[in-house]
Amino acid sequence: MIKLDNSRKQQIQNITALSALVILTVTIVVWLLPRNERMQMRYDVGKPWMYGSLIAKFDFPIYKTDEVIEQEQDSISQSFQPYYTYLAETEKKQIQHLKNNFPQGIPGIPNEMTSVVYDRLHRLYQSGIISSPEYSDIYKDSTSMIRVVSGKTAQGIYLKSVYSTRTAYEQLLNDDKLVAYKSALQQANIIDYIEANLKIDKEKSSTELDDLLSSIPIASGMVMTGQKIIDRGEMVDEHTYRVLASLEKEVQRREASQAQITSMAIGQTIFVAIMVILFTAYLLLFRRDYFNKPRNISMLYTMTIAFPVLTSLFITHSILSVYIIPFAMGPMFIRMFMDSRTAYATHCITILICAAAVRHQYEFIIIQLVAGMVAIYSLRELTGRVQIFKTALIVVISYFAINFALQIMQSGSIADLSSDMYIHFTVNGVFLLLTYPLMYVVEKTFGFVSNVTLFELSNTNKGLLRKMSEVAPGTFQHSITVGNLASEIAHRIEADSLLVRTGALYHDIGKMENPVFFTENQVGVNPHNNMPYKTSAKIIIAHITDGVKMAEKNNLPTVIRDFILTHHGKGVVKYFYVKYKNEHPDEEVDMADFMYPGPNPFTREQAILMMADTVEAASRSLKEYTEESIKNLIERLIDEQVADGHFKECPITFRDIAIAKSVLLERLKAIYHTRISYPELKK
Repeated sequence: MIKLDNSRKQQIQNITALSALVILTVTIVVWLLPRNERMQMRYDVGKPWMYGSLIAKFDFPIYKTDEVIEQEQDSISQSFQPYYTYLAETEKKQIQHLKNNFPQGIPGIPNEMTSVVYDRLHRLYQSGIISSPEYSDIYKDSTSMIRVVSGKTAQGIYLKSVYSTRTAYEQLLNDDKLVAYKSALQQANIIDYIEANLKIDKEKSSTELDDLLSSIPIASGMVMTGQKIIDRGEMVDEHTYRVLASLEKEVQRREASQAQITSMAIGQTIFVAIMVILFTAYLLLFRRDYFNKPRNISMLYTMTIAFPVLTSLFITHSILSVYIIPFAMGPMFIRMFMDSRTAYATHCITILICAAAVRHQYEFIIIQLVAGMVAIYSLRELTGRVQIFKTALIVVISYFAINFALQIMQSGSIADLSSDMYIHFTVNGVFLLLTYPLMYVVEKTFGFVSNVTLFELSNTNKGLLRKMSEVAPGTFQHSITVGNLASEIAHRIEADSLLVRTGALYHDIGKMENPVFFTENQVGVNPHNNMPYKTSAKIIIAHITDGVKMAEKNNLPTVIRDFILTHHGKGVVKYFYVKYKNEHPDEEVDMADFMYPGPNPFTREQAILMMADTVEAASRSLKEYTEESIKNLIERLIDEQVADGHFKECPITFRDIAIAKSVLLERLKAIYHTRISYPELKK
């Protein structure tokens, strides 16, 4: 009854935890999804309308394009008459200045002609003088005009009737009556008395120009409620394109009411909840074992959240095209660390959730699903950097191909294809190359071990393996042999051969603490001969705990430490146990003194290592190496392990064990092969 209550309590806890995980995932995704109303349609000039009949739901103006408005603004700017202030005191000041400087008359000019000089200066100032640099800036053609403000009136005059300081000076020198005295005027520096008396009123000109520009109508027509805009199959021409763009702009301009936002949020919540529940149902139905592995569940739901959140941020903040986001990176990681079916299921759910935020949903879903499938198919396992490059290249090619096909299907012409998307796909491929460095982050965050890490750990020329080859060479050779045997078994039964080989290389590193106490490292002298059996057993058993300590000190992954703990399981050090039992037949022996700490193997790879390790070590004690003796040894040892219950906690089958026996027999026969006797030559 108590056991039943505990089981039910555990079941309730599991359901509660799973529900909380689903609710948390839905909350995070929905919270960041954009909720601004927008048209989820794609349209281009010269292409058919792919959707149903579009009817205006409200009145809206047909906005002019930015190019048209810019042209109208340029036209107004060019014809605009800037405002100039007429400075009457400038003429008086300069003529008086001239008289003061030459009270006796201008040298070289008769007195009767001096009045002509003053008269011509007066005429120039009356016409108006603008500074030469400013005159050059505003002069466009002979029809250009300016507005001269004098007092409270403003009069428009042609710019050609106004002088610049330079043209006024030339006009004075070339006057019919004064041309004979040109040299005298130049020597008198008459140009110093010609000053601009028309000064631009920048504030008034700017204000007036802004008013004119702002008065340009931004619309060139209206669409009334109920009016048909376009129907399925009709070609989108320039006018229709402007109408559609105006509708989209008007929709974005209108602020959604609180009721609309609430309705949209409810819809998004229902949609995302359905997707997440479907994903959770898949795991419950087909990958229930993942719920016993927190790292797997954490990674799967993190991937399900991360890409929709990233997509929402791109859309909300109008960063760049969502097509540069490397969505294929998610299934690549899941394929490397878990399995291909889960990778595809996760990718499908992720893309469907992301589609709630993007604009062109149909194209987005098709393109991303194809890219995800290609990534999963092309990356069965990762053993080197070049595989990431190949996968990224294949994914980009698939992007190009599927987008090319969709564009032809929609436009019906190769000549009308757009190249913008291909640039985005190329950037996407570059980002996919980040999978390799990010793999280290994923490993450390979720506790996975990639094949690349296993290859690095298998390097016998550095680290603990290098040290073991020097300190305990016999154990080192034993580990290599066991690794080869276990790897071949794993390959035959479709287990992880690289993982079991790496685990085999490290399973006996604890023997480096006391290498001479293990037979493979002894040279003639056995220190156990003069020791109590319990002490000897304790030293032998200690290589498990010593190995785990070394693994933790050197930051070996947990999956490798598990091989160290389980390669003897909860077995007994039978040699010393039997010796002690024989010498103390009447004593009740405490099995704990001769038992390894365990646990028993809980994966197929760990079971393979236990079998290979036990058989390889025992095979060294055979007196003769015949097929029968090797076979009997293998059968006896492995059957004892099965009988002792060492494999009850791992998913290995009798078929797997039979194959393991067969592989061990084949390999040990090859290792301990007997040579034929060569006959002696008779004399």
